Amino acid sequence: MKQKSPFDMFFDEYNEDIPEDHFPRGSISAHAAEAIVTSETWSDAKPAMNLSSFVTTFTEPEAFDVAKKHYLKNYIDHDMYPQLFAMEARMVRWLHQLWNGPKGVEPYGAATIGSSEACMLAGLAHKWNWRKKREKAGRDASKPNLVTGANVQIVWEKFMRYFDVEPRIAALKPGHYRFNSEHLDELVDENTIAVVAIAGQTFTGEDDAFRAIHNWLDRYQQKTGHDIPMHIDGASGGFVNPFLYPNYHWDFRLPRVKSINASGHKFGLVPPGLGWVIFRERSVFDEDLMFYVNYLGGEMPTATLNFSRNASPVAYQYYNFIRLGFEGYRDIMQHTLANAQLLRHRLVKSGYFEIMNKTQRIPVVSMTLNSKYTNFNEYDISDKVRERGWVLSAYSMPPNAQSVNCLRIVVRPHLNLNAIEGLADDIIHACEWLEQHGGNATPPKLHDPHKVAASKC
Repeated sequence: MKQKSPFDMFFDEYNEDIPEDHFPRGSISAHAAEAIVTSETWSDAKPAMNLSSFVTTFTEPEAFDVAKKHYLKNYIDHDMYPQLFAMEARMVRWLHQLWNGPKGVEPYGAATIGSSEACMLAGLAHKWNWRKKREKAGRDASKPNLVTGANVQIVWEKFMRYFDVEPRIAALKPGHYRFNSEHLDELVDENTIAVVAIAGQTFTGEDDAFRAIHNWLDRYQQKTGHDIPMHIDGASGGFVNPFLYPNYHWDFRLPRVKSINASGHKFGLVPPGLGWVIFRERSVFDEDLMFYVNYLGGEMPTATLNFSRNASPVAYQYYNFIRLGFEGYRDIMQHTLANAQLLRHRLVKSGYFEIMNKTQRIPVVSMTLNSKYTNFNEYDISDKVRERGWVLSAYSMPPNAQSVNCLRIVVRPHLNLNAIEGLADDIIHACEWLEQHGGNATPPKLHDPHKVAASKC
């Protein structure tokens, strides 16, 4: 029998059937395994062209080297990797200062696995504080609720369901996609653990009406005695506002703001997944939420929902902070916002779109199709530009604005001027083609969690 050549053996391995319903039995070479994994993802989108996502898709070679040097480290093991823990503590202090935390207090916060974990920790802190205050006063502490807008990111609905907190959701309406003080008198009561407002919301990129909500809560406390904190979900705006709008009071300068989260893997410029939660001061995060373990070596505190995780994102964020500094982040955000404004101008000028985010605060362009075009929709445009490789989000707005569709483009720092011009051309050409030939895309029928959340508006 003829002996197989190395090529024949590799070819046999490469053509190995991958089982669907049982664990693979035999081993194959590392080269063959790598080739199979790579080939199965050939048809996936290119991350750099996925503009439906806020997530960072660019890395400097030096930053990638930092990530590689730390990806085998278990970040939670502070006894073995104390310098990584020191980096996190230092960055918590930096972010507390960046978000104008009060001087003379002990900052507290944590690096998390994305903003979802950060939001959960903030929500738990506010629930704990509310419950202790109620119990101390001898009042019922069994019916906590949280107030936010229908434009909220899904993590807050998860938090409320997972941790038995009643959702109090302020509905939106066509043309008005920000959470403001309009419905607070129907939603807020003595059982409200916090009011959550968003800096850079997912749907249109706009900010909620922080000052109006804050002032309403001040008046509510004067009338009822109930002191209700605010949490700012700055997943997208937390790394934009400080650098572009230093005089804009969205952060700890508002006295009721007791906690802020942001995504390091969005405009913090770190690949996924990294989030941050920062508290106004140490006392906001109750000691009952802290655990101390010694089974990895020395005794160490832990207060996050996750335990073992990769250390690379934390080291990568530290690299970015010291590499770019305030001026570097400011320059990048200015460049990115300018590109978003250019794209917005070109698309509105084409006549096909009406802009949805009236204030262009973060680099997000949100549009709805001009009502005179009836033979195609935003979903058709999203499908058509996909032929050119671009991935753009098309979706319906939350209650009570479901009748409005949105086409959203997240302009990220890796896009240069030529890419922006090419993207604008591709979107306009798609509209021209669809205007002539029509479209047939239908919105996906998704379960509406807001119906379960039972808005009180």
